[in-house]
Amino acid sequence: MGQLDGKVVIITGASSGIGRAAAMLFAQEGAKLVINARRQAELDELAKAITQQHGEAVAVAGDITEEETAARLVDTAVTCFGGLDVAFNNAGALGAMGPVQSISQSGWHDTLNANLSSAFLCAKYQIPAMQQRGKGALIFTSTFVGHHIGFPGMAAYAAAKAGIVGLTRVLAAELGPVGIRANAILAGGTDTPMGQAVANTPEAKAFVAGLHALKRMARPEEIAQAALYLASDASSFITGAAMAVDGGVTITRT
Repeated sequence: MGQLDGKVVIITGASSGIGRAAAMLFAQEGAKLVINARRQAELDELAKAITQQHGEAVAVAGDITEEETAARLVDTAVTCFGGLDVAFNNAGALGAMGPVQSISQSGWHDTLNANLSSAFLCAKYQIPAMQQRGKGALIFTSTFVGHHIGFPGMAAYAAAKAGIVGLTRVLAAELGPVGIRANAILAGGTDTPMGQAVANTPEAKAFVAGLHALKRMARPEEIAQAALYLASDASSFITGAAMAVDGGVTITRT
């Protein structure tokens, strides 16, 4: 028996990194998946890999900052699998980087749209489908950046990811009475394409690794395991949490 046997799950940002690792893991645990990212070829490859391992996955390419895409993901889950139980709203982007005074208004808005507004749009359409089930689990990928630690040059990203924690807590309070849980993962530095864009030299990677108590960056599969816990019934009394999965980066001063 898998931890997600029979559960229908949406995963955004599934074409690489944490999202891809979560899709493979959730499928192994029995979930029926609707996977999303902008890149059709990568999604198709992932869906093929899942079906080769006897899992079930439908690929839906599209930009999650567009309301139509958020609605289409839920429609696909209901049409193909009969409903929706879990959503791992993982999509995001580094967006506009640099000192605050150098960031354009459009760059600021684009970064918030990619990370925060997309999470809002996803939840907006996922909630009614979960209400039809009488319960559900919303999971959002946030980060220690902005919540615990400020990194120079990352104001827009930090603001958006910190906003996800606020959104998560309100959703938990609103939806608890109808059996829907909402939680955020505060991921530490993770060895993904996005993480590599920040730590883009051996020296930078060593510096970021050294910030963590474990003195290394996470593997995407390790963050995916935390998402699995929040998606499963093992976390049935956890809601409104900003769960640090950060290798001790928020408590380390050495």
